[in-house]
Amino acid sequence: MSLFVDSSTPASPAGAPAAVPTPVDPHGPLLTVSGLNVGFVPSGRGAGRSPKPVVKDVSLQLRKGRCLALVGESGSGKSVTARTLVGLPGTGAVVEAQELRFAGTELTGLGEREWRSLRGARIGFVLQDALVSLDPLRSVGSEIEEALASHGWGTARSRAARAVELLDAVGVPEPARRAKQRPGELSGGQRQRALIASAVALEPELLIADEPTTALDVTVQAQVLGLFGELKAKGTSLLLISHDLSVVAQLADDIAVMQGGVIVEQGPAERILGAPEHPYTRRLLAAVPGAHTRGRRLSDAPLPSTAAWSERRASDAANAGTGVVLEASGLRKDFRTPSGLVHRAVDGVSFRLGRGRTLGIVGESGSGKSTTARMVLGLTEPDAGEVRLAGQRFSGVPERSRRAARHALGVVQQDPLSSFDPRWNVRRILRDALPKGVSRVEATRRVDELLQLVALPASVADRFPLALSGGQRQRVSIARALAAEPEVIVLDEAVSALDVSVQAQVLDLLVFLRGELGLSYLFISHDLGVISHLCDDVLVMKDGRVVETGSVEDIFERPQHPYTIELIGAEASSHRTAIGSQDHLDTAENQDPTA
Repeated sequence: MSLFVDSSTPASPAGAPAAVPTPVDPHGPLLTVSGLNVGFVPSGRGAGRSPKPVVKDVSLQLRKGRCLALVGESGSGKSVTARTLVGLPGTGAVVEAQELRFAGTELTGLGEREWRSLRGARIGFVLQDALVSLDPLRSVGSEIEEALASHGWGTARSRAARAVELLDAVGVPEPARRAKQRPGELSGGQRQRALIASAVALEPELLIADEPTTALDVTVQAQVLGLFGELKAKGTSLLLISHDLSVVAQLADDIAVMQGGVIVEQGPAERILGAPEHPYTRRLLAAVPGAHTRGRRLSDAPLPSTAAWSERRASDAANAGTGVVLEASGLRKDFRTPSGLVHRAVDGVSFRLGRGRTLGIVGESGSGKSTTARMVLGLTEPDAGEVRLAGQRFSGVPERSRRAARHALGVVQQDPLSSFDPRWNVRRILRDALPKGVSRVEATRRVDELLQLVALPASVADRFPLALSGGQRQRVSIARALAAEPEVIVLDEAVSALDVSVQAQVLDLLVFLRGELGLSYLFISHDLGVISHLCDDVLVMKDGRVVETGSVEDIFERPQHPYTIELIGAEASSHRTAIGSQDHLDTAENQDPTA
């Protein structure tokens, strides 16, 4: 179904003024940004304080029907730049620019009324966090209909039909039913697609998308990127904010690289990806994981010392690969839907995880990956089948029997912040994870050891989660998982929300700890580049079933199942484009990942 409105569709109700586009030079840029500076006045007492600069002297141009990608780490100024271009820079922002022009209109002098007429109708905006951006108290169909109604499009009936059409166009399954559901009833990928549908409802001339595919699995991501490609082919200009260079490579005509609020390099995508000139750009490209990076470091961040760790863990490392530490046999789990139907989330899943090895589980949203992880962790009881940990039954037994073995399982989640008590500092978070009966003096020593083990300074112990960066929080989460000296760590999308450079540091740390401590990982991810870099074996899931399993080499080089072939094909195409030839990169190609 076409995303685009038929020209015969009424553009506005009777009596409403028709929107008249500003004449634009067809050969000139649609968007011109020159000398943009954005700062924020510090909150609190004290008048006359200077704004803290976040975006510094940024200049960009974007032409009709082209895609400009803005890439860089968190805190580089990408999102502030994007929000400024839709008149939403944030509380306390001070914006200055030599020129900020869209379609012949100077934006710096616009009032809120003028901005409201532009947003949605001529400039669409897609945020990363759909759960926050969508109203949790109303249906996603109503959200899209409001975007249409606020600009006088159609009638109530035509708006409702258009909402369903848009949901279908962005790949939401059963769009008529989903249109009536609230955001909390949709998966993360479905929510993100609904947000995109709302942003493109009025066919804006410019679409600004801030990390629009971060939470999506590879097949849904390909669908969304196909939608963006369709928009671009129809003449829509795209400003894409992303840290995912595979995504950037598929869409971008031009790339601007930001670091510390400054554009350090920009130019045609082919040149930036194939022959980057700035050291920061080169580091970003070197950090992209994949089959070509197996066996080497992704970053130059220092790795920790394990000298203070226990001799028992060193013994475990020596025994890596000598047996099966975790086994699942015929796992099945059913859930009853609100309508009374039974949904089989996991159906006959079996696997074996060897000591000191990493098993990756891949599949699209709703494939049963996370439900399988919950059964492994003993958080959800299987309806059939069993889990065995170190040869002993771990599922289907009383919790008091399982409690003695729980120390052997650690977990690292995608969003550690939601799993931390915000009232606790890092020291208390880690002390709480230590085995019971540890003295206060010993606990203090162990917390210091844990922080050393994940390459965090001792000063972090007194900080609270909200004061930490995303990468620091994920390192604290890993330290917490290590506190009880587990044999297996389950990582559920543990690096998917991280910038590519921070992700590289965490992956290097995981590889290092696996080698030093003899750990085994059950690693769940939708990022096949990460899976191919980190894992020894792979389990491919679809609709609750295992469709293929094997070594990482077999799965990625010789896939057999049509679904696996589809996954690998989608990933390989974007990944090859993103990494190009890496002979020019400064990273040592043959560096030992445990060095």
